Amino acid sequence: MTVDVGGGDFFVQYREALRTFVRSKDEASLAVGHELGRRALSDRMSMLDIIENHSRLVDDMGLSTADDSAAALQFLLQTLAALDVATRGFLDGTRRYEQQRARAEDLADRDEFRDALVNSLQEGFYVADHTGAIVEINDAFVDITGYGHDGLPYRPPYPWVTDESTTNQRLSALREEGSITADTAIRHRDGTVRWVAISINAVTEQRTDYHAYVGTIRDVTATHAVVERERAVARLATAMSLAKDVDEVLSAGLAQSRSRLDTRRLMAVVWPQGEGDPVVHVAGEPMVSNWLDLDEDWRRTFDDARDWLPLTVTPVGAVPTTGTTRGFVAVLSGARDVVVCLEHRVPRAVSAEDRQLAMALFGHISLAMQHVRQLEIARETSLTLQRSLLPVSTLPAGCAVRYEPAVSPLEIGGDFYDVLPVGGNRIGIIVGDCVGRGLSAAAVMGQLRASTRALLLTGAEPAKVLEHLDAVAEFIPDAFCATVFVAIADMNTQTLHYSSAGHVPPVFATGEAYPELLTDGHSVPLAVHRREPRPQATRPMSAGSTLLLYTDGLVERRDRSIDEQIDRVAQVVSDTAELPVDSVADEILTRLAPAAGYDDDVAIVVYRCPPRPLLIDTDAAPRRLSDVRHRVSEWLDANGIGEPLADDIILVVNEASSNCVEHAYRGHDAGRMRIEAEVLGDQVRFCVVDSGSWKVPPADPGTRGRGLLLISKISDEVAVSGTDDGTSVEMTFRLPSDG
Repeated sequence: MTVDVGGGDFFVQYREALRTFVRSKDEASLAVGHELGRRALSDRMSMLDIIENHSRLVDDMGLSTADDSAAALQFLLQTLAALDVATRGFLDGTRRYEQQRARAEDLADRDEFRDALVNSLQEGFYVADHTGAIVEINDAFVDITGYGHDGLPYRPPYPWVTDESTTNQRLSALREEGSITADTAIRHRDGTVRWVAISINAVTEQRTDYHAYVGTIRDVTATHAVVERERAVARLATAMSLAKDVDEVLSAGLAQSRSRLDTRRLMAVVWPQGEGDPVVHVAGEPMVSNWLDLDEDWRRTFDDARDWLPLTVTPVGAVPTTGTTRGFVAVLSGARDVVVCLEHRVPRAVSAEDRQLAMALFGHISLAMQHVRQLEIARETSLTLQRSLLPVSTLPAGCAVRYEPAVSPLEIGGDFYDVLPVGGNRIGIIVGDCVGRGLSAAAVMGQLRASTRALLLTGAEPAKVLEHLDAVAEFIPDAFCATVFVAIADMNTQTLHYSSAGHVPPVFATGEAYPELLTDGHSVPLAVHRREPRPQATRPMSAGSTLLLYTDGLVERRDRSIDEQIDRVAQVVSDTAELPVDSVADEILTRLAPAAGYDDDVAIVVYRCPPRPLLIDTDAAPRRLSDVRHRVSEWLDANGIGEPLADDIILVVNEASSNCVEHAYRGHDAGRMRIEAEVLGDQVRFCVVDSGSWKVPPADPGTRGRGLLLISKISDEVAVSGTDDGTSVEMTFRLPSDG
C-alpha cells in the first residue's frame, strides 16, 4: 500500500496519522508511518526531531491504556524504519552529527539507543556503500538470510542470491532510478529457498557523486507459498476440466505437480465391478499398463488404501530415520474402487505446503475422474439408444450409409438417416439433425425418423412429407428447429425429387462437371413459422450420378469456414467418382476427419444412380429385329459397356429374339416379345420373353437350331424356362474389372 504524504507540514501529518493509528490499530494506518519515514529520509530530517515531536504528542494525547502506548511506540518505530542515523552522519558530515549529538544530550548512550532501535525492527535492515557492499545489518536481517555481522561487509554477488543476472539488473535500475521494490527468491545459509520483499533507496552524499543505499528486507515465504498454491490449483482445475478420459486427467495432474511437488509419475488403479485384475493408468515414467507389472510394494499399498477414508491424503513409504516419503496416496471414490498415487522423483521430506497442494491435487483429480466416468456412462447409453433407433434393414442397391459418433467424451447428438424403397422402383432418402445432445436428442431423433419413414411409405412427395413433419414436430418436445432433407430417387425416370428443411446442402456429381450443391427446394427448419408451402425441386440423374447427403458435423470447424469445408467435401466426391459407393463413404469420413476426431456426430448417405433398366416390348416379327439390335446397342453404350462385350451381348440377344420370331408362334398368329435388361453390380442381365409355346429342340438339329448352343457358349450364365404359357431366356454377362 502506498500513501501520498508529499506536501504539507510533516509534523502536522505525523500528528494526524499517529492519532488515526492509535484509534484503529490497522495495517493501513501503520503503513502511513512507513511512508512518513521515507519522506523524512528524503527531506533529510532528524530522527531526534521526530522522536522529540513524538514524545510531546504522546503527552498531549494523554494515552490512558498500555495498548494505546504500545501502539504509539509501534507507529514511531515504523516511521524510523526508513531512517538510519549512521547513514545520515556519513552523508551530512560533522556538522549534522554534532547537531544530532547536541539534541541527544538527554540520552545516556546514543549509540546503544540507535542499535537497540534498529534491531527492534521486525523487518531486515541494511546499509550499503556506493560500491554496493553491505556494511551494516540488523538482527532481523540475520534471521531472514542466515548471514551474520561477522561476515560484513558483504560484497556483490551476495552469497544469498539465487539469480545473479537479475540482481545485477536491479542494481543498475537502482543507480538510475534511485529506488526499487521487488519480491525475489534468496537462498538461506541453511540451503532452503525463501521469498523476500526488498525495498532499497539511494541517498546522495552532499558535494559528491557517491550514493549510499538503505534497504529493508521482509520474509514473505508463507504468503508466496499461498499465492503459488492458489495459482497451481487454478491451473490444475483448468487443465482437469479439459480432460476427456482417465489418462488425460492423470497427464494434466502430472504436468501441474511435477515442478512444485517434484513428481515423477501419477498412477490410478481402478477395480472392476466383477472379477478380474484392476486396470492401471499411469502418467510419467516408468510406464506400467498391467496390474502384475507394478512393484509388489505398490500393489500392497493400493490394496491397503481401499480400507482408508475417501480423499484422505496419506504419505507412503516413510523412512523414520530420514523423514522422507515415497509419495502420496488417496482413495478417490466412496465405493473405494479408485486409488490414485503421486510418486516423488526421489524419496524426500514434505512440508505442510506440499501436503496442502497434494490435497488440492487429489480433490481436483477426484472431481475430474467422476466427471469423465459420468460422461462415459452417458455417452455409452446415448450411443446404444441411437444405434438401436437407426435403420438396420438391407440397403437398396447403390446406397452406402455411415454414422460416426463424436469423439469421447462428447455426448451423442441427434443425427439420423434412413434409406428405404417406397414403391414404383423409387427410393426414399432421409438425413436429419436434431438440436441438442445426449439421450433427449436421441429420443427426438428416433421419433422424427419413424415419422418420416411412415410418411414416405404413404407415397407422399418430399415437400408434403416435411409439411406433415412440421405438425409432428410441434408435439415432440425439443424437436423445434430440427433440420431434415428428404429426397425420392425415381429409377424409372432417373430423376431426383427433394425438399430441405434448413439442412446443409447435399452434393450432387454427374462425373461430367465439378459437383454442384442442391440448394433449390430449401426452406426453414421444422416447426418454424412460414407463410409459403414447403418448396420442392427436381433434378435429372444419369447412370453413375452420385448424391451425398450429410449432417453438419462433417463440415463445421472452429478454425475454418463452413463454405470452405463444403468445398472440400465436393472435391472428395469428385475425386472418388469412379469408386464404389462404400469406398466413397469411407473416403469422405477419412479425408474430412479432424486430427483429434469429430467433435460432433456425423451421418452420411451416398447414393449412386444405377443404369436405367432396358425394356423393349414389340411384335415378334423379323422387321423388328434390326430395331432391337439398335436399341440394345444404344443402351449398352449409355451404360459404358463397350466392345468386345457389347458385340457379344448384341449377338446373343439377337439370336434369342430371332428364336422368338421363328419358333414361338409357329402355326399361330404372330405374338409379341419382350427384352428386359439391367445392370446389377458387376453383371449385366438380359431376359428375352415370349408368350408362345415351347418347342423341344430335336436331338440332331443338323445345320440349324444352334442358337441355344451359341447363347450358352458366349454368356456367363444362361437359364431357359419353357412352359405352355411361353418361353424366357435369361442371360448374364460379367462386366470386365475396369468397366
